[in-house]
Amino acid sequence: MSHAALGLPVGRGLFFLIVAGVAWGTAGAAASLVYQASDMGYVALSFWRCAAGLVLLLAARLPGPRARTAVREPLRRRALRAGATGVGLAVFQTAYFAAVSATGLAVGTVVTLGAGPVFIALGARLTLGERLGRGGVAAVAGALAGLAVLVLGGGGATVRPAGVLFALLAAAGYCVMTLLIRWWGRHGETDASSTSVGAFAVAGLCLLPFALAEGIVPHADHPARTLWLLLYIAAVPTALAYGLYFAGAAVVRAATVSVIMLLEPVAAAVLAVVLLGEHLTTATLAGTVLMLASVAGLALAEARGAARGAATEPAPA
Repeated sequence: MSHAALGLPVGRGLFFLIVAGVAWGTAGAAASLVYQASDMGYVALSFWRCAAGLVLLLAARLPGPRARTAVREPLRRRALRAGATGVGLAVFQTAYFAAVSATGLAVGTVVTLGAGPVFIALGARLTLGERLGRGGVAAVAGALAGLAVLVLGGGGATVRPAGVLFALLAAAGYCVMTLLIRWWGRHGETDASSTSVGAFAVAGLCLLPFALAEGIVPHADHPARTLWLLLYIAAVPTALAYGLYFAGAAVVRAATVSVIMLLEPVAAAVLAVVLLGEHLTTATLAGTVLMLASVAGLALAEARGAARGAATEPAPA
């Protein structure tokens, strides 16, 4: 594929994904503080996350003319991309929250983030012709093992069938969203800014009726604190992180994307130890090291493969 069509080298795409994964890892801690400060529900939080993130993305697009690297395309195609990514985002985010509610954070996280790379690797092989190779398979296996050790190492996890089904649904939504972005990116049709805006608009519309039924305006004992936390969630792990994710996922192999995004639970674990005073256990340390090694190995392999591909491309006449 030609990365020039997107104006984004693979190395920068990898960096964008790493930043996005770390930013996503802060969302759980911020959300838990929101729940402590108010009676906001999971769906309402998802809605406000999408709605406020959309406002911030639109505000970021207002100043001055921008260089356009994406191919101009018909309105119908743009609407299709926004609809597909938006529905995938809504399903992924809300089904994950439902899984956590039904079966707990540990099992919900392991099943969702563990099934995601498997679904994506299989889907990328069948629909995009992307091969992981032996090294890639080993890296994915190591990352999943590290995830299991990191999240389940403390014990006390409870597996409930309904929660597992919700987690698998969340993984499927994440898989569809990632594969579509990668497919469009290979054809030079992905503009990260437009994709982010469209996805959040559609996801917000999908979530609105459910948020209204749940209670869209929460009661808060500390309104100012709740508002600042919501603004942080909308700005950093939403508008910033998803914008970087959509840009990076368009130029990096789908399976590599899914493994790099496993930095989310690593960041959450580090945050819990550093800021929330949780103890650094052997399981936390071992899982973190194993996942970081897998992510680093797969990212280096991706960068080397892109460099070899660039070296073999014929020079322009």
